[in-house]
Amino acid sequence: MSERFQHIVIGGGHNGLVCATLLARRGRKVLLLESADQVGGAAITREFAPGFQVSAGAHLLHALPAELTRELQLERHGLRLSARSLPTVSLNPDGAPLVFDAVTAGAPGERLSAPDQRALMEFRRQMARFARVFDLVQSTVPFRLGMEGSRDRINALKIALRIRLLGKRDMRELLRIAGMNAYDLLEDVFTSEALKGALGFDATLGAEHGPRSPGTVLTLLARWTGLSRDGNHGVAQVAGGMGQLTQSMARAATAAGVQVRTGARVERVLVENDRASGVRLQSGETIAGDSVISNADPKTTFLKLVGAEYLDTDFVRRVDHYRAKGNVAKLHLALDSLPEFRGVEAIRAGGRMLVSPSLEALETAFNPSKYRQLPDAPVLEITIPTVHDASLAPPGKHVASILVNFVPYDPQIGLAEARAQLQRTVLEVLERHAPGIGKRVHASELLLPQDIEREFGMAGGHWHHGALSFDQFFVTRPVPGATQYATPLPGLYLCGAGAHPGGGVSGLPGRNAALRILEQGA
Repeated sequence: MSERFQHIVIGGGHNGLVCATLLARRGRKVLLLESADQVGGAAITREFAPGFQVSAGAHLLHALPAELTRELQLERHGLRLSARSLPTVSLNPDGAPLVFDAVTAGAPGERLSAPDQRALMEFRRQMARFARVFDLVQSTVPFRLGMEGSRDRINALKIALRIRLLGKRDMRELLRIAGMNAYDLLEDVFTSEALKGALGFDATLGAEHGPRSPGTVLTLLARWTGLSRDGNHGVAQVAGGMGQLTQSMARAATAAGVQVRTGARVERVLVENDRASGVRLQSGETIAGDSVISNADPKTTFLKLVGAEYLDTDFVRRVDHYRAKGNVAKLHLALDSLPEFRGVEAIRAGGRMLVSPSLEALETAFNPSKYRQLPDAPVLEITIPTVHDASLAPPGKHVASILVNFVPYDPQIGLAEARAQLQRTVLEVLERHAPGIGKRVHASELLLPQDIEREFGMAGGHWHHGALSFDQFFVTRPVPGATQYATPLPGLYLCGAGAHPGGGVSGLPGRNAALRILEQGA
């Protein structure tokens, strides 16, 4: 057996890197093991066609707290932004697009009526106040419902006080809308179909439900929280792709003393005397540790790495029923030239473009996924990062990175046929907004949820490591018995997106897990 570590972190995604770094800065001896040849998990930059590079998973940065960026000194370790405060452009094939910034006080867009402009300003104000409540919730280690210790009671009181400080009017409104569906909320507030469609897209991206489903205001608030944090840069693009963010995190980890090993796939969490005692690698090597911290998703952690034989039957049932089937596909296009989108200036093509014309269009795109079918009119989030960062493609060439929402994990027609059909459908939609784009495509790559599962080791291909809903949120995430980063197996902790507060490139699950471990003296 090799040398012993105080903490072994499984998985070098951004949350694993954050957790390992914060522990090492407190003098802990930490080993981070990553199965791939580079750290970063799904937040990597990789070549998908000769000379063309793309952010493999998430392609825009909006949720990483500025405070955490400063704490880890990421700019010192190489983090640079090629664009910040990117506007949202809601595409319209029949006329001018709607261009707006959902969060800041900038001009709300060319096509909004005066009543909608006033409504958006009030909506921003109110959502920004609600986001301050959710920011505290996301940054807090969940308390046990039984309030077993003083720390639980203090955390609960802090959240209650933050809600109370909203004032009577906003407090009542938050309590009224928190469990609503986004469709009803947005219909109440706005008249612009394009604006409602764009905001509804934010409420459903990566979710397993459409805008009419209960709880979609929760997911809208979760996204708004990242955008509204003090010091954040709105929707931003990382120079060199998202891989440069995780590379800067890796340099911060190494500087803090973390030992990082790549190409080291963990096959099993070792258990001795009913406690996690280390790991065994696929190579057969065993490594001892006082604690094991998993950045893998909950299903992989408990059912594969630990094994059901070490866990209570009821807990295994909860994990088995944990909803974690992804429904977002990702299309990468290598383009011979910059496509021209109707009514969109070239510089704005480097922003965040949406094909989500209305709430009805969103619901229509969602409905087939309930029956494992592909959408006939998919809703899309499109970025062309090479507008602001030419290093990602050969001179004069461009890259398009496109998220396709509501793509079932296990389509009825099979993966090969689904891949061909979906790519054809998406290109037809793009052609309506950017005539001639098909002729510019030099190469392409389409990742379905099962491809994402295979490439990044995420059970179900869910890039949030599980659906965000009231039964899988805060004090119930991922499942009862593992809601405070600690697990039923002593010495084993979670630090990935399957833990609170969930997915998105925020680093908060990793940060919160490190604080919890240090607090316990583990």
